[in-house]
Amino acid sequence: MTGTEPLDADWLAAHPLPDHHAGTDKNARGRVLLIGGSMFVPGALALTGEAVLRSGAGKLQVATVDAAAMALGVRIPEAAMIALPTDEEGEIDPAAVERLEKPARHADTLLIGPGMVSKPSAAALIEGLLDLLEPEQSVVLDAAAISCANGMHALVGRRAGRVIMTPHHGEMASLSGLDVEDIASDPLGSAQAIAKRYASIVVLKAAETLVVSPDRTPLLYRGGGVGLATGGSGDVLAGIIAGLAAQGTDPFIAAAWGVWLHGEAGRRAAERHGAIGFLARDLPGEIPRLREEASAGAGHD
Repeated sequence: MTGTEPLDADWLAAHPLPDHHAGTDKNARGRVLLIGGSMFVPGALALTGEAVLRSGAGKLQVATVDAAAMALGVRIPEAAMIALPTDEEGEIDPAAVERLEKPARHADTLLIGPGMVSKPSAAALIEGLLDLLEPEQSVVLDAAAISCANGMHALVGRRAGRVIMTPHHGEMASLSGLDVEDIASDPLGSAQAIAKRYASIVVLKAAETLVVSPDRTPLLYRGGGVGLATGGSGDVLAGIIAGLAAQGTDPFIAAAWGVWLHGEAGRRAAERHGAIGFLARDLPGEIPRLREEASAGAGHD
């Protein structure tokens, strides 16, 4: 695609991840607060949460609807759980924002939106939490947290490049007001316009995924295979990116490495299980080895 740089091993080697030396503790490896889920998809955060930890983050807190919190806590025993009030539609009640203010301030990265359907609930989280954060904290917006953000460019833009949004074409249509067909005909232009308007990193997901910022050369990853077009795959991607960002990685680099790791995990899952039919839950386990191999190529010990 004209105007882009390939997201490949050479790019990764030139933009390495932070190197965790012996003696690094779990706080120094990054703290993620993951907020999302609903009674419609109560298990989505299991995928996202595991991806956060498999990417190398040291600590994870998961905030979700109260009816799902205990089961998720058992499914992800490494994470702390925050049970949130649930509204009549089975989504996080907007009033839950107050309970999240303290944990949000203590996280290195907030990830908002996986497993959520309600735009009003997601909007309440964004409006209630983003302005509480310190300049060095980063935010990943996914799923409903993207779809609800049309018109929030001033709020999101105040984070000055510390927000990463991970839309597929449908979510990009909600965010931009464009038709899906228009986005498909000019994905790079669409992503660049949103990145500039929101002063944010945009990961536009498709068979070929774009990573775009307002002031860097856009990156193009040429896909991990059709098998990644499966439920929960995007939840895993968001978790990888958030986990990397929490470790002190520049947001653009975190987004790029997250896209590459997710795609290459898809390739390996396809080799293991077949091109079609592997599950999103098959992806996180591939991440640690992929990260180690790519980081060795980038010159890490």
